[in-house]
Amino acid sequence: MNYADIKRIDVANGPGVRVSLFVSGCTHHCKGCFNEVTWDFHYGKPFTEAEEQQILSYLDHDYIKGLSLLGGEPFEHVNQQGLLPLLRSVRKKYPQKTVWCYTGYDFEKDILGRMVLEWEETKEMLSYLDVLVDGEFVEEKKNLSLVFRGSSNQRIIRVPESLETGSVVLWEPETYQ
Repeated sequence: MNYADIKRIDVANGPGVRVSLFVSGCTHHCKGCFNEVTWDFHYGKPFTEAEEQQILSYLDHDYIKGLSLLGGEPFEHVNQQGLLPLLRSVRKKYPQKTVWCYTGYDFEKDILGRMVLEWEETKEMLSYLDVLVDGEFVEEKKNLSLVFRGSSNQRIIRVPESLETGSVVLWEPETYQ
């Protein structure tokens, strides 16, 4: 897996101050994408143990609320494989920090309806996520007043609660950090 960027301090992609990893590779190619360079799976640099350790050290501060995964597309199969070692380490070392993930895939149709059945990595990856922002960016539905998402079709999903209840439970800013 390649990555495009690691942001040590990010306040735009989840609540509080976060560390963000932008992976490379995306097959959605959304019109108006804010990060088109990350569509290429070969863009950026290889994500190695050194980058994983760097992220873990960035997370080692009380003011850091968690990790956000963006892209590119974290749920591309090769990226799931590349992200799992990092997610295992984050959950082991920082169980109190939240993990947010942004995907262009639909939670029910694509992730639960197909990926979980096709790839063993998907179920494990979901088990480490607190929040999933799903849905392709749709330029015609762009709304700058939305919190932590770019277009009105995208949802902010509380993953553990949604998996437990069997239906989508949405995240609300005033009820969840």
